[in-house]
Amino acid sequence: MKQRGITLIELMIVIAILGILVSIAYPSYTQYVQRSNRSEGMNELVRIANMQEQFFADSRRYAVDLTELGFPDAVFTTENGLYQIRVSAAAARTFTLTAVGQGVQANDVCATMGINQAGAKTASAQDCWR
Repeated sequence: MKQRGITLIELMIVIAILGILVSIAYPSYTQYVQRSNRSEGMNELVRIANMQEQFFADSRRYAVDLTELGFPDAVFTTENGLYQIRVSAAAARTFTLTAVGQGVQANDVCATMGINQAGAKTASAQDCWR
């Protein structure tokens, strides 16, 4: 008489293969998510830098904190709460915007990114602004 179905050994082989595939795919997926979340911080940095340039065109100086640009607080938290952005403008002719990762982005290699009045971009690791 012929039996139908799968044996325990066949089931264990399938589970082992799935485990190997998941162990390879999951780290790649988490890195992809962190890279895509990074764009939120970059976009907001560039947007606020543009606001600083408009403020400079109107006032002949850069804003010393974000409240001068119309934000409710001196620290701006991005829409999904992944970055907090601060401005430091020691002189009226220069500024530096810094985005610091929050939550899951705090563990990213690019947890800190920045941009200044000259458009120079900085980050806590290489190739963060790619």
